[in-house]
Formats: sequence, structure tokens, C-alpha cells
Amino acid sequence: MQKIEHIGVAVKDVDFSEQLFEKLLGVASYKREFVESENVITSFFQVGDSKIELLQATNPDSAIAKYIEKRGEGMHHIAFEVKDIYAEMKRLEGEGFTLINAMPKFGADNKLVCFLHPKTTNGVLIELCQAIENTSGS
Repeated sequence: MQKIEHIGVAVKDVDFSEQLFEKLLGVASYKREFVESENVITSFFQVGDSKIELLQATNPDSAIAKYIEKRGEGMHHIAFEVKDIYAEMKRLEGEGFTLINAMPKFGADNKLVCFLHPKTTNGVLIELCQAIENTSGS
């Protein structure tokens, strides 16, 4: 793991939350994106070397909608940048962590992503992410 890439925050209303975080952070969102595979609209803020990702559900059956229904708005996950997502997935699985998805999938912000089940990470949803232009496919 190279660094914390971003912190994901589940929100009910991305328009309202963008305004709130713009005031809080003193910077505007640099990117809004619809991620069809996850049924979410994302909005990213750059804060120093790290990012904040707002996530709004676009489908009541999506993971974000279910999360908000159960826990309310708030921190959803911590994402770590990795050099080789395939190697890191294999390493973590070998260490006893449970992967939510067996293969990386396309995520927001031009990344391949994989999630670790919170039951194996002290209740914290962990996302691994690798920039697509750096994928090795090994």
C-alpha cells in the first residue's frame, strides 16, 4: 500500500454535500462522475495529497443506499493506492482477509478497485485502487 488515496463519504444529496464540503475544505469539487457498476454519483475533492469522495446512490438497491439506510450519512470507506492491485489482492487474501470481489472492477476516477470485507478489517470497509494507466494485468 502506497498511501491513503481517498476517504469515501456516503451522502443522501451530492448537490447539497458538494456545497457543504466546498465551504468546509475551501476548494471546489474537481470531478463528478456516474459509476454505473456501483449505482453511484461520485464527487471528488483534492485536499493536499489526499482526496475526499462523496457518494450518492442512484438506485435504492445499491450498496450506498443500503449503507445510508442502516447507518446514515458518513464515512463509508478508506481507499489505499496500490502499485499492483492483482498482487496486493493475492497478498491480502493470503493473509486471511476476505475480498468482496474476486477480480478488480472499474471504479471512479479512472481506477481499478477491489474491496475488503469489513468483517476482516475491524469493521472498516477498505478499498484498494490502482490507476488504470498503471495496470499490469498479472
